[in-house]
Amino acid sequence: MSKIFKYLIYAIFALAILISGVYFFSLYRKVYGTNVETGDKKFVYILIPTGSTYGNVMDLLVSNHVIEDTTSFGWVARKKNYPRHIHPGRYRITKGMGNNQLINMLRSGQQEPVKLLINNMRTFGELAAVVSEQIEADSAEIMDLLKDRDYLSQLGFTPETAPVIFIPNTYEFYWNTNADGFMRRMKREYDRFWNSDRTRKAEEIGLSPVEVIILASIVEQETDMKEEEKIIAGVYINRLRKNMRLEACPTVKFAVGDMSLTRILDKHLEVDSPYNTYRYAGLPPGPITVPSITSIDAVLNYEKHDYLFFAAKDDLSGYHNFAKTYTQHIKNAHSYQKALDRRKILN
Repeated sequence: MSKIFKYLIYAIFALAILISGVYFFSLYRKVYGTNVETGDKKFVYILIPTGSTYGNVMDLLVSNHVIEDTTSFGWVARKKNYPRHIHPGRYRITKGMGNNQLINMLRSGQQEPVKLLINNMRTFGELAAVVSEQIEADSAEIMDLLKDRDYLSQLGFTPETAPVIFIPNTYEFYWNTNADGFMRRMKREYDRFWNSDRTRKAEEIGLSPVEVIILASIVEQETDMKEEEKIIAGVYINRLRKNMRLEACPTVKFAVGDMSLTRILDKHLEVDSPYNTYRYAGLPPGPITVPSITSIDAVLNYEKHDYLFFAAKDDLSGYHNFAKTYTQHIKNAHSYQKALDRRKILN
């Protein structure tokens, strides 16, 4: 074999190795090379709605300027059969990710949960709006379930008592949770909250868990001073046991539909509503707000005393004077009314 022929064989072999190396390097870059750009942020989130197609996902990635090379992403996606494994959810896309890492995350549905805060919201509309801003469930769908008597009866509640399901806390949810999933999760959290200790205390008071939360919603609206809540809870429990009307001003505000009222007038007391505890005995049919855990526990651990009345102090500090007799209460109430008159607070 001539030297020229040998050199030719070596050259062809070297060229084949070079071509193979270039090919495998290109393949490696396609699969494992960096292809995610998040600008000046370390990561971004993309939300893939329920029912999305592969095309929808590509549109999301492109419109959010997440991937730099759509061709290589598409090639790897097809090789890994991602178009047949689209999972909705909230995904954290980190700067420097390669196609393989990104597609593996999306393909397996490894989404990052959201932290959903439930606090003392007063209306279903407010609650539904806050929740729908944090998970995929539509606010209208949540509202529909909160008004659906048949649906709520399956959970053990009514449209009036439904707010008790929402125990204020921060919960982890997958973003693609629908309205039904949200409601059933809240019911599980409600059941978990009512452990044996809380249930026992409610039974000792003579109230159901629902009634405890209804009372807690009133107590919470009566004072901004947490140290007073157990005392006020004790007042209302004393009145319930004596079959006295609660005569709670916050329930009148709720019945009127204006929780911002600073002064309750005679015309407000005449409003015919089961929530008006000046007209109707016992607890109202449902809570007037979503009370905090602190307020619920204040009812369960109410202060035992002989007070039957309380009125805001005339220094408008937010604190209250407590009384055992109606005569003393009237004096306290008149002092407060005069203080409002002096400051020309009319409503």
